[in-house]
Amino acid sequence: MAQAAQKHKTEQEECADESGAHGTFCWNELMTHDPAQAQKFYGDIIGWTFVPMPMQDGGTYWVAKVGDKMIGGIFEMKGPEFAEIRDNWIPYLSVDHVDERAKRAAAAGASLMRPLFDIPGIGRIAILREPGGAVVGWMTPATA
Repeated sequence: MAQAAQKHKTEQEECADESGAHGTFCWNELMTHDPAQAQKFYGDIIGWTFVPMPMQDGGTYWVAKVGDKMIGGIFEMKGPEFAEIRDNWIPYLSVDHVDERAKRAAAAGASLMRPLFDIPGIGRIAILREPGGAVVGWMTPATA
């Protein structure tokens, strides 16, 4: 859920470079109740390594890497608000003007999963469910 400041610095860099142009996928995040199990699975089967990054709430976000390249992250779902949510992947799109895009998405039948939020120095993020039911994150990176 886009809460780790250092993680988002990584995500911002990925979403702001030329590969993160408007409308392109720039980050993937596994939301799981068991990060250790996910790390073992992806580490053993795919060969990923993981770097811990502290989150603002005191938890740990895990950045997944292939060699030196950061390719995604693992967010631990803990707390009653996550009790009924199954483990899932959320892809993030880099978008220009996330507020405008979120309004247009809502008018087209999407729903916001939570209010838009800012990570200072990182960017503004929307998590939405598109009309077909898929969940996706949209991020407009902060400007330096």
